[in-house]
Amino acid sequence: MNALDVATKEGLLTALRAAASDESLRAVVLTGAGRAFCVGQDLREHVRKLNAGEPPLSTVRDHYNPITLAIAQMPKPTIAALNGVAAGAGAAFAFACDLRIAADNASFTLAFAQVGLSADSGASWTLPRLVGTAKAIELLFNPQQRIGVREAAALGLVNEIVPADRLAEHAAALAQRLANGPTVSYAALKASVHYGAGHTLAETLEFEDEMQSRCGATADHREAVDAFLAKRAANFQGK
Repeated sequence: MNALDVATKEGLLTALRAAASDESLRAVVLTGAGRAFCVGQDLREHVRKLNAGEPPLSTVRDHYNPITLAIAQMPKPTIAALNGVAAGAGAAFAFACDLRIAADNASFTLAFAQVGLSADSGASWTLPRLVGTAKAIELLFNPQQRIGVREAAALGLVNEIVPADRLAEHAAALAQRLANGPTVSYAALKASVHYGAGHTLAETLEFEDEMQSRCGATADHREAVDAFLAKRAANFQGK
């Protein structure tokens, strides 16, 4: 069920950082092996650390925080392909992605309070931005509640629902479409939306000016303008 033990968390962080730095990769799909997306923290490992007198919650600082930032700050589009249940930190990792495509058997569980803990992996930041503050608190206060895929879509947690047997194919096609697009522009758009969420209008306008200047100097912008004038499809290179 892709429970998050230390080895899995370290492997995921390494893979995310490698994807971010690899210029040949222009879109990233995050999905789970088997029948679950991710059920969150491996509680068996967690209990072993508690019994050994180790600080098990140091994993928030050491693993969950850098993983969440690696997803949210990825300089290319990120897609969560939800192939089953996403619980706790697993749900939060999906929320940190730009888009969420769900199989028709997927679901969410915000299980933090069920084990007497607070939110982590950015859930207290991403969830209210997806569903609103009041609904986010309601969901976090009801950790036993399973949020089915239809409800998740109605709440805004999921962008699209597809049959389970077509999830991988659909996510790959979406990733390919985004990878063929102006990925520098996508990164600037994502950065602008995140910046605007925590700054004034005047500050956001300044940031937009910075992002627009950066994008305006790219080869992709020139290619798009030339393609428009020539009435042909643009061939974006992500540069």
